[in-house]
Amino acid sequence: MTSEVLALAKELIMRPSVTPDDAGCQALIAERLRRAGFACEHLRFGAVDNLWATHGANDGSEPVLLLLGHTDVVPPGPREAWTSDPFVPEVRDGMLYGRGAADMKGSVAAFVVALERFVAAHPDHPGTAALLLTSDEEGDAIDGVRRVAEVLRERGQRIDWCITGEPSSKERLGDLMRVGRRGTLSATLTVRGIQGHVAYPEKARNPIHQALPALAELAARRWDDGYESFPSTSLQISNLHAGTGANNVVPGELQVLFNLRYNPNWSAERLEAECEAVLRAHGLEYQLAWHRGGEPFYTPEGPLRATAREVLETFAGAAPEESTGGGTSDARFIAPLGAQCIEVGPVNATIHKVDECVAMAELEALPALHVALLARLLSAA
Repeated sequence: MTSEVLALAKELIMRPSVTPDDAGCQALIAERLRRAGFACEHLRFGAVDNLWATHGANDGSEPVLLLLGHTDVVPPGPREAWTSDPFVPEVRDGMLYGRGAADMKGSVAAFVVALERFVAAHPDHPGTAALLLTSDEEGDAIDGVRRVAEVLRERGQRIDWCITGEPSSKERLGDLMRVGRRGTLSATLTVRGIQGHVAYPEKARNPIHQALPALAELAARRWDDGYESFPSTSLQISNLHAGTGANNVVPGELQVLFNLRYNPNWSAERLEAECEAVLRAHGLEYQLAWHRGGEPFYTPEGPLRATAREVLETFAGAAPEESTGGGTSDARFIAPLGAQCIEVGPVNATIHKVDECVAMAELEALPALHVALLARLLSAA
């Protein structure tokens, strides 16, 4: 007999919701949650679907616990590389295979089942249980949780605690809990020179030669010594492009892409100023376009971390590692609303890979884990 969480996970995987297309996932979920007594609101911005669902008074007098996730997935790549169709879920050897099984349709299915079970057992629970889903986590992240957070801020919506279901565990469910994430800041740098013949460098100005010392200084810089459990801020150059393809032409322009992952020692504004000061000091003629992907966030010790630590220990058999590593998540848009944020999810070994999968044992355990978190946090409200 197929369990509730497996059946829903399969239904979600069968919908090819490659970002930003939701492919009907949120409509399916909203229909279920409405039957369970949730108020559901669809917020569509551009091509992006967002679902905001709540159960409880939500009058601002008691805590709001938000479960945060996404229904979009990355493209599967060549389908012939998969053992089975990425959008036809299949259970093999104790694993559920399909695009999104781990990232994060398995967790979304667990959220829904957990919310249904929680409100059935506690119909008059204190506080508010909420769910926010977007179809824009794997894409530009412009019209998803970022936009919804703006709407919630304008409404004065209170959010006390946020649990993101991103696959975060390392070897077994619950062995790691993320308690913060670094900020992300991307740049497109264009350095202008003068094109010419390589045999007459005095008649040209090579933007590669001019930019290299500045880029080397930025790449070698030690920005800080870390922040509490955060690693040091780092800058990585990810792409360089220049030239006509001929080996006897000095290029007239160089384009460089780089990204900074930064801890709470910094803000995007300060990092931008520091980088531009270096470029100016080297006398470059340049243009620089910044994209602020999100500020860092950190949840200090408090009710959310303490409760989650105790709950996860019962599932993992040991206290979880509490980490701020990895990339970033949509929690970066919820934290500025005043929420304490953590991330709890299945093992992330296969996310974005061919033959993505989640262990059936983890999938089946996730609803109980989230019910325990909901009951512990909201019963104490």
